[in-house]
Amino acid sequence: METFSPSSSLSTRPALGPGHSLPVNSWSSGSVSVLGFTRKSLAFPSLSRRPHANGVVRASVAVETETREARTAFLVIGTRGSPLALAQAYETRDKLMASHLELTEEGAIEIKIIKTTGDKILTQPLADIGGKGLFTKEIDEALINGDIDIAVHSMKDVPTYLPDKTILPCNLQREDVRDAFISKSAGSLAELPAGSIIGTASLRRKSQILNRYPSLQVQDNFRGNVQTRLKKLSEGVVQATLLALAGLKRLNMTENVTSILPIDDMLPAVAQGAIGIACRSDDEKMANYLATLNHEETRLAVSCERAFLETLDGSCRTPIAGYACKDEDGNCIFRGLVASPDGTRVLETSRKGPYTYEDMVLMGKDAGKELLSRAGPGFFDS
Repeated sequence: METFSPSSSLSTRPALGPGHSLPVNSWSSGSVSVLGFTRKSLAFPSLSRRPHANGVVRASVAVETETREARTAFLVIGTRGSPLALAQAYETRDKLMASHLELTEEGAIEIKIIKTTGDKILTQPLADIGGKGLFTKEIDEALINGDIDIAVHSMKDVPTYLPDKTILPCNLQREDVRDAFISKSAGSLAELPAGSIIGTASLRRKSQILNRYPSLQVQDNFRGNVQTRLKKLSEGVVQATLLALAGLKRLNMTENVTSILPIDDMLPAVAQGAIGIACRSDDEKMANYLATLNHEETRLAVSCERAFLETLDGSCRTPIAGYACKDEDGNCIFRGLVASPDGTRVLETSRKGPYTYEDMVLMGKDAGKELLSRAGPGFFDS
């Protein structure tokens, strides 16, 4: 367990913990695939004008036409409205502006907040609402309808099947994938007294906590944004909670962290710490913008993990964890886990192979097939 201080130096790609004894299977296959796009033009929104004398109107129309032609880089970012989602949208905006001079003009980029089903229904566990796409569906619809030009998502919220007419060609560089332990009364999970209540809406976290510490209790409808959950903790609703360290870092809220859980103690969610940016499949202009932002090492790791998740057909009812990273020799190391919801059974596996798209997707799928076979029917019904 690592005790956290805000000044600590944290790696953005944590290595596997020393001495883990999981079997490592080698894998080898092909090379990276390439996406193709077609061109679609963008329209700049009309400038407002009041009717005046004919000459003034004509001048106004001429200026408007010129502005449209000169500012075809106009771009609307769609996002959820939580502080973390907005921080991720602003990060995307800043990276676009840093890479493209035309996007630094005033009004060139707009951020549009879209409320999703997951944001509207806060009184029920995610699994009871419907599981997949709860935080992305309405944003995807706005993208398809042309209301926005790109959509910024937390990758762990994105279903494994993308909607028709959309692609997700870009992942920003991944943040720290580990989970943070936060408590006012204990320094770690191990220090919590028997019967202590931990708040988390994640079945992945719940199952791994109960597997290691069966004497603890988990309140599994502990929902809300980061600030809401920290408020509940301070009010004594629970004795501790776990949050993604990546989100706390993006919000500049790491002063709340008590300690950081090692990967060996808490395997992260698939795509945890990664931001994904989608656009329409026929929008070459946006695809070109996003290509300049893409961090390929992150994209490949996320692809591996999502192939694992897709094979397991994972949803919010299924405790699944998966993490791919590059080792010191440049190979991919993947670790995957499935658990019964009550934590009484945890199955793990790992793979090692070349750090290429096709190899890593095959590793993820193969690991998923193995765990499906080992789990057997009824495993997730505990």
